[in-house]
Parts: sequence; structure tokens; C-alpha cells
Amino acid sequence: MQEQLKIAGAFVGVIVGAGFASGRELLLFFVDFGLWGLVGALVSAALFTFLGMALAGLGNRQQATSHKDVIQAICGRHLGLFVDWLITFFMFAVTVVMLAGGGALLEQQFGVPALAGSVLVTLVVVAIVCLDVRKVILAIGAITPLLILVASAIALYAVFTREQSFAALDHLASQQQAGTRHWLLGAFLYVSYNIVAGAPILAILGGSATGEKTAVWGGLLGGAALGGLMLVMSAGLLSRLDNVADLPMPMLSIANEVSPLLGLVMCLIIFGMIVNTAVGTLFSFLSRLLPAGTAKFRWGSVVTGTVAFACSLVGFISLVGEVYPLFGYLGFVLMAAVLLAWVRRSRATKAAVA
Repeated sequence: MQEQLKIAGAFVGVIVGAGFASGRELLLFFVDFGLWGLVGALVSAALFTFLGMALAGLGNRQQATSHKDVIQAICGRHLGLFVDWLITFFMFAVTVVMLAGGGALLEQQFGVPALAGSVLVTLVVVAIVCLDVRKVILAIGAITPLLILVASAIALYAVFTREQSFAALDHLASQQQAGTRHWLLGAFLYVSYNIVAGAPILAILGGSATGEKTAVWGGLLGGAALGGLMLVMSAGLLSRLDNVADLPMPMLSIANEVSPLLGLVMCLIIFGMIVNTAVGTLFSFLSRLLPAGTAKFRWGSVVTGTVAFACSLVGFISLVGEVYPLFGYLGFVLMAAVLLAWVRRSRATKAAVA
């Protein structure tokens, strides 16, 4: 069971940092559709569970040591090359979004100019990547369970203390500008861009698992945990939509409503998740291009960090609204490939039994 929980925890940690921590992403793809958005969250929960299970299982069957092993197996050489580079450049895009998110976080909580906040986050992230301080990454990653507990508690507080009916909130949501035209498309896009971020870790951990059953259960547990958290947080954000609709960090706003101390704790947790995600994605992007631990790698991290910072000046809300949907559409290729590979595997297994 410990191995399954390790796979599940790593999967949740990656996805929470890239697509959950601020709550802005959930507003865009679910909450702004009102009650139908909550149905979309259920659809996404089912997709996360299936894809987590499928990718971890595929990784184990391929004995993957890199996401490329699984990608080439399910996509073929030419399409696999496209998906491989899609994942690589998505790592850079997530880094940009996280740097912007760090600035938006510090501005909302402390009144620090977003530019100064992004500079601080960039310096911290580049320093960690240059020094290769793995223990720091592991220590920050350990706060993922705390984020899940605190975010769930805050969301439930919002649901049970809401001042408007869900019918009124649903009407308010209809006046918002959602991330896409239809709630079902939003549900698929959200899973799609997140699975692009989660595929590498699922493939590698699935490959190192002691057996396919262990890998599958790890991916399934991780996907189910993500789905449950997503649904609870979406309901909480919908309950406070009148107050948080235009904020870059809506979950932080609800935490401050409960208590200034809880708001500070939530701010520190989100900051840790932003740094953790940015370090992981920047390291993954660079290690695809340069040998890790070398002088070239360190200089590359400085240059790439500077470019990412410049791109982050577009602003967190704008980046989330543009970057994530774009990679969501591109990520449909990976989702379709995983589904086809799973169907082929199931048919082959049934034929072997028969």
C-alpha cells in the first residue's frame, strides 16, 4: 500500500501545483459555468481517475525510466516526437505561469507589487535549480497533504456559510466569462492540460513500481483524490463567487475571510506549491536540453529563468486564460493516445484469456 500511496502522492503533488493551488484555474474551467460546472468537475474526476490508472499501468508495462518510453510506445515515433516536445514546452509554459502566480499571490496578500513578487520567485526558483538542492524540493513537496486539508476545510466553510442560494449563484456564474464556450469542453480541457504535466511522473513512477497492479492502483488513487479535491474546491468557490470572481487567488481570499492567520498560512502553502512546481518544471525543461549538474545547465537555468520572468509580465490571470486552454487542446492528442492504448491492451488481454 505504501508504494501505491507514493505514486498517488506524487501525481497529486504535480497537478495541485500546476492547476489547483490558487483556485483561479477552477474558476475558469468549472465555477464560471455555475451548477453545470460542478457536473463538469465530476466528469473531470472520472477522467483523472482513468488516465492516472492508465498511464501508471502503461509505464509499468514499458518499464519506463523516462516519459519518452511510454509516449513512443503509445503514439509511435513521429507522433510521439510531437507529444514529447509538447510536454517539454509545456514545462516552460507552466514555469512562466508559476512566476506570474507568485507575483499575484504576494500582491494580493501583502500589497507587494506583482513585478517585485515575480522577481523574488524567479530568484528563488533559479537558485534552487542551479544548486540542485533536492532536499529543498522534497521538503516543499511534503506540504501537499497540508494544502489538501486546508483547502478542503476552507471550501467546506464557504459552502456551509454561503449567503446566497445555489440558484442565485448559478445566475451570477452565467454572467462571468468562462475559459471556454461549454462546460463539458472546459472539463476535458482542464484534464488535458493537467495530464500533460502529470504524464512524465506517472510514467516514471509506474515504471519503477513492483508490479502493474501496484502502479494501476497508485494512479487510480491519485486520480480519485484529485477529483474529490477539485469538486469540493469548485463548490466552495461557487459559494463565494460574488466576492472572488475577479481575484487571481480566490482560495486565499476565502482563507482570509475565515481568519487572517489562516490566510497567512494559506499564502505560505500556496507560495511553497508555486515554488515547488516552478522548480520541477524548469528543471524538467532544462534537463531535456542540457546535461544536469553542468556549468551549461546552470547558465541555462539563469537564461531560461530570465526569459520566463519576462514572459510572466503578461499577468497571471491572462496567462491562465490563454496558456492552459491552448495546451489543453494540444493535450487531446495525448488523451486519445492513452485511451486507444488502453483499449488495445484490454482487447489483447481478453484474447489471451480466451
